Amino acid sequence: MQKTSKLHAIIHGKCPQCRRGDIFTGSLYGFNVQRTNTVCPHCGQRFEIEPGYFYAAMYVSYAMNCAEMITLGIATYVLSGGRLDFDSFWLYLGVIFTGCLLLSPFNYRYSRVILLHWLSPKIKYNAYYDKP
Repeated sequence: MQKTSKLHAIIHGKCPQCRRGDIFTGSLYGFNVQRTNTVCPHCGQRFEIEPGYFYAAMYVSYAMNCAEMITLGIATYVLSGGRLDFDSFWLYLGVIFTGCLLLSPFNYRYSRVILLHWLSPKIKYNAYYDKP
């Protein structure tokens, strides 16, 4: 039996306690809507520890969105040859807005995963549950 790593659990959206159960139903990009499970299907860990717990994920999502917008703005600057005139304003606005729109399902999912794995002192990894 191989122990699941924390990085693997974060990338695949697994429970922070057992690293086996899925945090979400549905795929990241697909026709079935992604929803956060109430409890882990493997170990029974409750994901929303207290009412309104995932409101804190908005702050994580905000930080992720700011980093993505800055990255898209710099990439647009480099790829457009360093144009900063008024005519290129719409290019920057279009690229940044489209990028934010396309990355919103990613931000929704991984802001909650980061909140559960790194920013929740009440949830600890328990090797007992890390069994197939």
